[in-house]
Formats: sequence, C-alpha cells, structure tokens
Amino acid sequence: MASARLRAWLPSGLAKPSARMAEALRMHGPSTRARLGEISGLSRPTVSAALGELAERGFLESGTGDSASGLGRPAELFRLSRNAGLVVGVDIGRRHVQVVLADLGHQEIDKMPAEEDAYRHPPSADADPARVLDRSADLVRALLDRNGGNLEQVVALGLGIPAPVTHRGEIGSPTLLPAWQGTNPAQALADRLGDVPVLVDNDANLGALGEYLFGHFRPDHRTARGHEMVYVKIATGIGAGIIRDGRICRGASGTAGELGHITLDYQDRQICLCGNHGCLALYAGGEALLKKARAGLPKLVDTLDLVDRAKAGDPYCISVVKDAGDLIGTALGTLVNLNSPDQIVIGGELSDSGEILLGPVRERIERTAMPPAASAVMISEARLKKWSSAWGAAALVLTSTAAGPRPREAGHRRYHSS
Repeated sequence: MASARLRAWLPSGLAKPSARMAEALRMHGPSTRARLGEISGLSRPTVSAALGELAERGFLESGTGDSASGLGRPAELFRLSRNAGLVVGVDIGRRHVQVVLADLGHQEIDKMPAEEDAYRHPPSADADPARVLDRSADLVRALLDRNGGNLEQVVALGLGIPAPVTHRGEIGSPTLLPAWQGTNPAQALADRLGDVPVLVDNDANLGALGEYLFGHFRPDHRTARGHEMVYVKIATGIGAGIIRDGRICRGASGTAGELGHITLDYQDRQICLCGNHGCLALYAGGEALLKKARAGLPKLVDTLDLVDRAKAGDPYCISVVKDAGDLIGTALGTLVNLNSPDQIVIGGELSDSGEILLGPVRERIERTAMPPAASAVMISEARLKKWSSAWGAAALVLTSTAAGPRPREAGHRRYHSS
C-alpha cells in the first residue's frame, strides 16, 4: 500500500485530547464513551470534554446503539459528522470502474452504479490505462457533484487495483497488468484530481476490508479482538484478502493473499499470467470458466450470464460452477490448514451463484482441511456483493494510520454543513 499522507481535516486550535478523540473516531468508527476511553487511554472526564469540544465545532453526531448485555438502556454511540470530511473509494476492475462516497464517521453516502454501460471499459482495464484513469477521475467528480460535495472536502481517496501492490504502491506483478508496468496508480490518479491524496491496494485486500468494516462481519465495538477473516474475490481472476486483528495482512512484499496463483498442478504445461504453471486461476478464474462453458454454450455472454443460467437451473452451467467450487475449495483447504481463519467470505461475480458455488467449496474444505480448522471456519457469501472492493477502498482511508499535515487554519471553511 502506498504511504500517502491524509489531507488535513482537523481545525487549528483543537485541544490535543479532542484531536486524539477525532482520530480515534475516524479509525474505529461509531463508538461508546467507554470504547473511546479504551482506544485513547484517556480518562472518562477527558473523553467527555473532548467529545463536547468536537460537538461544539460541529464535528460530532450521536445516537443509540445496542446495549452491551442485550438488556437495559442502549449505549450512546458517537460518530464524526459529514462536516469533518469525506472519503472516496474507487475500484478499478478488469472490466469496470466503481466509485463510492462515505464520510469520516463511517457513514455510507452514495455509490455510482456499475450496471450502467457508460461505467465499464471492455475488453480489459489493461487495454488503455490512461483512459481508465481518466474515467475514474470523471466518476469521482460526478459522484461528488451528485451529492453536493467537492474535491476540497475529500480527506483522501482509496484505490483498488486487480493486481498485487507493493508497499511502495507499485504493481507487484507487472505480467498481470502489462500495460500498467512502470505506472504508480495512486500518483497517476492523484495527478488527475489535483492535490487529493490517494492510497492504493490490491482489490481483494480491499474487498476483505470492505466486508470487515461495512459488511456482515463489521466487528462489534466490544468484542473485535483476535479475529481473522479471509475474503475471496472470484471474477476474471481469483484473489484473496486477509484481515487479521482488524488490519490487512499484506506480507513482506505486500502481495499476500494471491490465492489464484496457488499451484494445483505443477506438471500442467499451461503458463499463467504470473509466469508459473498450473495455477488455480487457470482452471477456476472467470476466463477459464467461460472457455469451458462456451464449449457447450457458444453464445454465453460473460461470467454474469453463466451465473444467471446456473441459477435458472441450466445443468451444464451448474456443473461448470460446481467444478469451480471444488477447485477453489481445494485451494482454500490449504489456506485453512495454514491460517485457521474464523470466516471465509466469498465475493466477486461468481459468488452471485450462491450455494451452487458455496456448497462445493464447503464440502472440499471439509475434505482437505484438518477437522478442527474446517469445523471452526464459517463460509458465506459477501454481503456487499460486487461493491466489497469499492467500499474497502473507502475503508482504507478511514483506517489509515498515515498522519495528515498540520491542522487547517481556523476560519478556512473547506467543509460545508450537511
């Protein structure tokens, strides 16, 4: 992930405990007084005073959440208001661009529909990187304009790319996106959006972060500890993102989680885009599945068409999806043996097939993983569907530890009341 610095969003003159509280709310989302004291290490009176100052500045909202025990009075939750600033998430897939908008209080505001043909770039994002980046910048401006916002309000933008990303923000495996070789995607998009900082990561990593922060597996404010979740994105390619104790696990080179490039058959003479032989993506990636399915259904349009036909009961399409589930489950069995995660979330285009895919995945994990690990893991479909990576790009900004520059001067009205 690129180490961009967040744009200043706190006003000058804010007391240090209040600034500390605001940063805790940005990174951890809606929280109770008790949770904020635990996060910040500040006393309850100091927490209350800091929240009071943030409220006076118009940076704070509050509401009620669930009670800690399920009984009695619900706890009061505090969150940053839209006045504090906005974050944008951009997901560049091989055949789409998706853009979402949220505020610093972890509140979802809007998203740009991916279903509209105008927001797609066939045949592949690799065909014309400059055009894809131009379109991404245009969509960011359009989404902000649709919601009465502007680039000056954006604290930072998160960007997802369908390839490994190193800690320096560069494409980690140029053969997967050849035309992007030598491109720094974050800088290239930032150049098109003025001085808005851009943080970049692999789309599967961001899918995991999106599901963790905005999806079914959003951690409870009282119990989010010792948790590991794996998100698997099955689309044109196959990737995985790993969340451990609330953070993306990127590995030494920033390329952890490349599930699609686990070797299933080292003797296979097919060469994968990554340069190796016998990778999972060669048998269960979107392109491989379409090739197999079109042998019997030459007019099949794309992966979504394959999924729709399988859901409608087409036996041939069902068999293609189930075979993919067997292969993906075999690879995941190895991952379960190594990591023993609490949850595996299946996302991407193929996940829309539901239990047609998930059933074989579960069965194969039960056969290939050690029984204690296999019985401990929960496997489900992504709640955010095709939007997991885009919301994860927004979450990348919200959870970033990258410090911004000094607070903005008092009276500099860059943010507008909602």
